[in-house]
Amino acid sequence: MNPSSTLRQWLASDTPATRTQAKLGAIYRLARRFLTHPIGVLGLAMVASIVLAAGLAPWLPLADPIAQSLDQRLLPPSAAHWLGTDTLGRDILARVVHGARPTLAIVALVLVISVPVGLLVGAAAGLWGGWIDAVLMRVADVFLAFPRLILAIAVAAALSAGLWTAVIAIAATGWPPYARVARAEIAALRRSEFVQAARAIGVSPLRLLFRHALPLSLPSAFVRAALDAPGIVLIVAGLGFLGVGLPPPQPEWGAMVAEGRAIVFEAWWVSTLPGIMILWLSLGFNFVGDAMRDVVDPGVK
Repeated sequence: MNPSSTLRQWLASDTPATRTQAKLGAIYRLARRFLTHPIGVLGLAMVASIVLAAGLAPWLPLADPIAQSLDQRLLPPSAAHWLGTDTLGRDILARVVHGARPTLAIVALVLVISVPVGLLVGAAAGLWGGWIDAVLMRVADVFLAFPRLILAIAVAAALSAGLWTAVIAIAATGWPPYARVARAEIAALRRSEFVQAARAIGVSPLRLLFRHALPLSLPSAFVRAALDAPGIVLIVAGLGFLGVGLPPPQPEWGAMVAEGRAIVFEAWWVSTLPGIMILWLSLGFNFVGDAMRDVVDPGVK
């Protein structure tokens, strides 16, 4: 059963208990279908490994990620330092594990901001149409006109370096794609029977928006968010690589790659290993997004 049709049945149910039962049934079917998707399970395991390591970082037996020891600089991987040390003698394993924390935090915060804003704007434009649709979509087009990475760099450079600066810089251009997708889906359902019935019995426009329109755009929004996460990871790494991300000496993968680029042939482990982690996390999110797309809309195959 298509998830959108399941959501329509849930919205049209007569009692709260029936709606809850239909909602839980739809979630269960989607989860079961996802867990039988091999690529999705692999991607989930890849992302979970990073999340687990980042969450347990303060309690793992790791060295201090910002402690310098110049007499141990640029040591190759060994039993003492499993991934070697950098130009200031800091343990790369500790910095890689702790560097996952700000990256995951920025990805989560950007999605928490971008997805609701984009869904709200797109659903309102698609449901109400007219001049509201024209104004909201033109605003979205203005933000889409700027390259995402370039605008993020400009905002981050104008503000002081920090986690929230990176979040604001990336989220500023992150919501328009969600708005366009939600607008297209809701506009196609604007004249559907259940929407017309809701209007006929006097349902307010805001209740129609939050109670009927927004839930119908959630499945595609989740897929879009999973596929958008790798791009956010790369933008975060790009900001750190250019020196406008988190301020030093905080560990951050992009900054670690930039630190080792000049000595990549003499000490390959300084920049290679953080780069592998960027690839690992991005690839995991891509696998999860592809699997979610197949689960939510099997007709895509």
